Amino acid sequence: MKPKALLALLLSAVLLTAGCGSGSGSSPGDPVRLLVFGAPEELAAYRTLIDAYEKARPNAEVQLIEASDRKDLLARLATSVAGGAPPDLFLMNYRFYGQFAAKNVVEPLDDRIAASEAIDPADYYPVAMDAFTWSGKQLCLPQNVSSLAVYYNRTLFQKYSVPEPRAGWTWNDLVGTAGAMTRDARGQIIKATESEGAALRPAVHGLGVEPSIIRLAPFVWSNGGEIVDDPARPTRLTLDTPAAREALKNLVDLRLAYGVVPTDEEVEAEDDESRFANGRLAMLMSSRRSTTTFRTIDDFEWDVAPLPVYREQVGVLHSDAYCMTRGARNKEAAWRFLEFAIAEEGQEIIAATGRTVPSHIGVSQSPAFLGPAQPPRSAKVFLDAIPTVRALPTVSTWPEIEDVTYGILENAMHRGDRLDDVIRDLDQQTRPLFARGEHG
Repeated sequence: MKPKALLALLLSAVLLTAGCGSGSGSSPGDPVRLLVFGAPEELAAYRTLIDAYEKARPNAEVQLIEASDRKDLLARLATSVAGGAPPDLFLMNYRFYGQFAAKNVVEPLDDRIAASEAIDPADYYPVAMDAFTWSGKQLCLPQNVSSLAVYYNRTLFQKYSVPEPRAGWTWNDLVGTAGAMTRDARGQIIKATESEGAALRPAVHGLGVEPSIIRLAPFVWSNGGEIVDDPARPTRLTLDTPAAREALKNLVDLRLAYGVVPTDEEVEAEDDESRFANGRLAMLMSSRRSTTTFRTIDDFEWDVAPLPVYREQVGVLHSDAYCMTRGARNKEAAWRFLEFAIAEEGQEIIAATGRTVPSHIGVSQSPAFLGPAQPPRSAKVFLDAIPTVRALPTVSTWPEIEDVTYGILENAMHRGDRLDDVIRDLDQQTRPLFARGEHG
């Protein structure tokens, strides 16, 4: 059995055993169990937060349960809920919590928020708060309100005398810049027609972007299109419109027509985030969560720029929230930690690690986030994007929709599937998933 599978099995067994005969009861000394996933640097940020909480409250204890990735987290949460012993708290992106909200797994927080002296909903960005409402109830409290940005290697840009990306740049500017930064081992620009030869594989690629619906969405919106027929109660994707079709074609052409993004074999050997950190990727589209990893870079200087624009500036919301399970063993203790994590002090701690764009408005505008001591020096790019960000649909089957669409879009970008076939397959394979979905 693989180590990850064995770890998941052992954790499930522990959770199941803990639930046997005890229901949701707990002993005063039981730790609050928090389920999260992330890169090592992200997990270190949450350990820093927990350490601060436990020092402030010597009798409190929080146990961090570390999932290996998003799928592992979803599987662990589902298994532990089915076994009657879920974690007290879990941290999850709004795109994925709907399946648990629909099954009544998540404890509404409205009454606790109303009674709290530390949390005032008016102190938080509404777009993040709204993303975690379900049937009119506030189910989870968001820790961050990130958006996509373009990370770029300033040292490489200066080396090759290529202008750095700036606010207001267009998609065509992005393509041109990525082309100018795609270089061979001698530092020479590689033309798209040359990039397939083994001897001419780029030593540096101009851009890294995953072929996913969450990367495509802001450009469809920026071009005046929509990705679904009804954002509140979607029944189908709408990538067959001229605006959406253009954005989709331009995304896959980054590989097919221009050769500025790595091949699927190259990504399999070294993911885009690692390639950027190793100095072999000039630009990367990613959310704030990459910052903790990139702060370990000491070989070059990097910064962030806003997304390029079609017709208007539009971003896509990236937001994670602390959710309490209905089956939590000690809800009062769980709430005390959640309250600390979401209130000003907790958000300052986690913001200082680089992990988040704080959902707390005051903290996001403070030196804890904007301070120049650590990169990115252009952190305000994330704040400037907040008024433009839109949330993806909150539907219980959205994780399945993302998985299905990723495979189709990946084949489109790297295999060169016909655009008409891609759009048809995206529609046909996701309609049944939308039909099964529940909405808040």
